[in-house]
Amino acid sequence: MDLNLTVMQALALAIAGMCHALIGSVKVPLAKQLDIPESRVGGLVSIFGFTLIPMAFAAGYFADTAGRNPVVETGFVLVILSVIVLATLKNYKMALVSILLLGTGWSALVNVLNALQGPAFLSREQISNENLPFAMNLGDFIFGMGAFVMPILVTYSIKRLGLRTTFFSFAALTAVPLVLCSTINLDDYVKEFADIKDGTTATVQIDETTTPSADADTESDEGFAALLKDSIVILCCLAFFFHVPVEACVGAWATTLMIDRGTSESKATGLLSLFWLTFTVSRLIAALGLPEGSHEKAIIGFAVVLLCVMLGLIYSTKANMTNMLVITAGLILGPIFPILIAFLVAHVDVAIQGRAIGLFFCIGGIGWALVPFLVGKQADKSGLQKSFYIVAGCVVGLIVTSVLLVNQMAHL
Repeated sequence: MDLNLTVMQALALAIAGMCHALIGSVKVPLAKQLDIPESRVGGLVSIFGFTLIPMAFAAGYFADTAGRNPVVETGFVLVILSVIVLATLKNYKMALVSILLLGTGWSALVNVLNALQGPAFLSREQISNENLPFAMNLGDFIFGMGAFVMPILVTYSIKRLGLRTTFFSFAALTAVPLVLCSTINLDDYVKEFADIKDGTTATVQIDETTTPSADADTESDEGFAALLKDSIVILCCLAFFFHVPVEACVGAWATTLMIDRGTSESKATGLLSLFWLTFTVSRLIAALGLPEGSHEKAIIGFAVVLLCVMLGLIYSTKANMTNMLVITAGLILGPIFPILIAFLVAHVDVAIQGRAIGLFFCIGGIGWALVPFLVGKQADKSGLQKSFYIVAGCVVGLIVTSVLLVNQMAHL
């Protein structure tokens, strides 16, 4: 564990979490400044989500072929440019440009940062596939805390300093891990981490005759072909495809579900913050509390309990029960993503790790974009609670893919 890498990773994860929450944090003052309706604000949110699909794929390819430093440094620069555009915003077109830059930069950051969780948070003595979920949960806890504090910081800063100064301050903060990143070689840490993992099974590999000087198109074809043929990689991606829309739908409609059952608007808003705090803290609990080697059983258990929670939200008629189920959902949802991506990163060869993470986010992004759209459409027809049958269906898909994934991993 190198102190420079750990500090850079922690700062970068916090900033990535802040970027994730940025649009929601500034949508009210942004809408007032530009005089735009909620539909156009929603358009900005959709653009951020859709940008993830191609950009995560591209970031993964360039991380493997050009190196992780150029990708993550470009990500930081794009985030800084995005925030500067927001600070000087004059019309809606500039807002669209800003969110495109933000989505592209964020996609580059999350690809590389997920590959650095192990090297940043595990000592040499701790390096193993069994300990990787701990590092992932710890890193994602930092990411979640960044997302949690962003609305609070933005609200306070805008009142005290104004919108422009707030954004310029955030740009300056983002420059700190950029400078730290330029002083270390990220690829060296990732390769060293992979070399130390004695007894690790890395079954997805590019042909050993492929060298850095080989044709980039050939290397890309070999890398993606290997990934698409590997059942564990595909099952990890499909599990994330089913998981991420559940997280998105509960986060988006939790307040509506609670208010419809009789909770006051102010209390529902407070409980939504508690949901996200519980979601974030659950990752720290999982990192510290789950015994080594228990993550395969844990992810299946989380998925089964999550199905019970979703069915409870569908059939609940009382405010207190609905409120409790929403908070429970946060507790269960939090650790699932870190465990899934830990399985993926531990499994693939370091030479195509970036493309594997890119494929993971690309397939998950499709579920992120598609399922909430279907839930919203169905809610208009049959009501929000019944539309959550779609969300429950996604949880069933998560259970099935998780069981198949764990079974495949056991036979390696």
